[in-house]
Amino acid sequence: MGNESYTANDIVVLSGPQGVRKRPAMYIGSTGSAGFLHLLFEVIDNSIDEAVAGYCKNITVKLENEGGTDVAEVSDDGRGIPIDIMPKLNKPALEVIMTSLHSGAKFDNNTYKVSGGLHGVGLTVVNALSEYVEVTVKRQGKMYRQKFGKGNILSPLEVVEELKGEETGTTIRFKPDTEIFSVRNFDTMLLTERLRDLSFLNQNIRITFIDARETPEVVSTFYSQNYMSDFLNYLKRERKEVTKPIIMTKQVDSYSLTVAMQYVEGYSEEVLSFVNNIRTYEGGSHLTGFHAALTRAVTNYIEKNSKKNGKGIEVEGEDTHEGLIGIVSVLMQNPEFEGQTKEKLGNTSVKSIVENTVYSYLSTYFEETPAEAAKIIEKVTRAAEAREAAKRARELTRKKNLLEESVLPGKLADCSETDPDKSELFIVEGESAAGSSKQGRDRNYQAILPLRGKILNVEKAIDEKIFGNVELRAIATALGTGMGDVLNSEKIRYKKIIFLTDADVDGSHIKTLLLTFFFRYLRQLIEKGYVYLANPPLFKISLGKSIKYAYSDQELNALLKESNGKGAVQRYKGLGEMNPEQLWETTLNPKTRILKRVTIKDAELADSIFSVLMGVDSRERRRFLEEHSLEVSFLDV
Repeated sequence: MGNESYTANDIVVLSGPQGVRKRPAMYIGSTGSAGFLHLLFEVIDNSIDEAVAGYCKNITVKLENEGGTDVAEVSDDGRGIPIDIMPKLNKPALEVIMTSLHSGAKFDNNTYKVSGGLHGVGLTVVNALSEYVEVTVKRQGKMYRQKFGKGNILSPLEVVEELKGEETGTTIRFKPDTEIFSVRNFDTMLLTERLRDLSFLNQNIRITFIDARETPEVVSTFYSQNYMSDFLNYLKRERKEVTKPIIMTKQVDSYSLTVAMQYVEGYSEEVLSFVNNIRTYEGGSHLTGFHAALTRAVTNYIEKNSKKNGKGIEVEGEDTHEGLIGIVSVLMQNPEFEGQTKEKLGNTSVKSIVENTVYSYLSTYFEETPAEAAKIIEKVTRAAEAREAAKRARELTRKKNLLEESVLPGKLADCSETDPDKSELFIVEGESAAGSSKQGRDRNYQAILPLRGKILNVEKAIDEKIFGNVELRAIATALGTGMGDVLNSEKIRYKKIIFLTDADVDGSHIKTLLLTFFFRYLRQLIEKGYVYLANPPLFKISLGKSIKYAYSDQELNALLKESNGKGAVQRYKGLGEMNPEQLWETTLNPKTRILKRVTIKDAELADSIFSVLMGVDSRERRRFLEEHSLEVSFLDV
């Protein structure tokens, strides 16, 4: 085939929203749960930008459901999206914003000094990927409304009401397009986390969340008067404090930097980073700068006071992280995020600005408050001592061939495939489920590793116990990677690791134990996208010779409605109740199963919740259970 077969006629130009519909993942990351929720974040971020600019005090987010698909509505009392005619285009500004990529008021740094939505694609993308978007604007004494959908204009801009007074604001109601997305519901937990973060970061802004999908509807209000102090108190979660909070706010050229930090009892670190109110889950240059400044300030202070300290412990960066909670927030112009989903900040100049500013502040703070400095140094040196002890323990463990065993665990039912890219490992809860899984699997490429009960709670265990634990060692050996600081992801034997647990409370507990273990000791495997959660069905519905499966109460109700309630329903209390054929059909078969890829975001959330549920503080555990008890839809007794 020659070059003559490739001509100008083969070039396709997709203008504006139609290009978004063709390649949605380029703009929102995925067409799964994360992308579905990202549409809502784009709309919320516009309201937050109005708040940061000083024009908005109240934001309401409401979720409803239409025909099985969630509908979101976001209202604010900001200035309202402009509706006047743009001279060069002879179109209302609202219409241009909703239908033209790279349009908006966020490019000149005048209308918005800082902004989360910097690409000028947010509302255009929402329009492109929604069945409909209804925009209502209160401005200039009138209420305007216009409807869009699938990238198109569905109705002209019209005045629907004359207003009394000077009321202003914008309401955007939209329904994501099920032709684009593989899911139909917003992730309420991640949405709630986002709204809570925004309320802490933006003092005196009231955010109301109404979940009208529930009966009766659930209303939550997020509001903070004390800004970073409230945020630290939330992160602390009743853990005993080691030091007082350290809160600094500095303006450096066009950058506004806020850092809040505190040491608490415990071992894990929880430092959240933000740029223009956007949570950067993968960190970036601002978080790197903060850690570098903290390490430099601590080590310099120890060196200056070595005679007083007298321990001679060499402190490393990771030692300053133990028991640290904090927030690093930067407001800046023209941030360079890695991808439209804004997971990581890339501006290299930010690192030096944050590092120099924080180092200067902490150095002065340590000199002026020696009692607090002494508490920090003691916490850090203890972490260094523990690190050295753990290192010795791991070296001893390796000498005993506990992590680098050449013999695979005896309970592992391996597959015949040796190519990691084509191999899957199911980590299965219980011997009964493992038996069905072994019989139902495809032995060519699917391996089964059963768990005998619940694995060790790494939240409460020291490294020596973790590295010597038989169950955890079996997982690391089966994977071929080792764990902790000897983890080598290049040696992995399976590039699809799937947690298969019962769809009940115990199953969720085991899943959380596994997530926490992987997050802390096998993190690279999550970062590389190797870890998944299986989604076994909750119900089997028999309609004569026809059998269907439901994965939620909503799906069950829909199937029963279709069959006029005639189906015989069996609820699976455990995986062991399914025979091998049913387990293959619903959960193991790549053509029919439902898998959820675990992200660092998921693992961080599980780790955070697990710190509450399995930590030492019973009061915080009780508070959490009381707050979330009504969310339980099924409880085995």
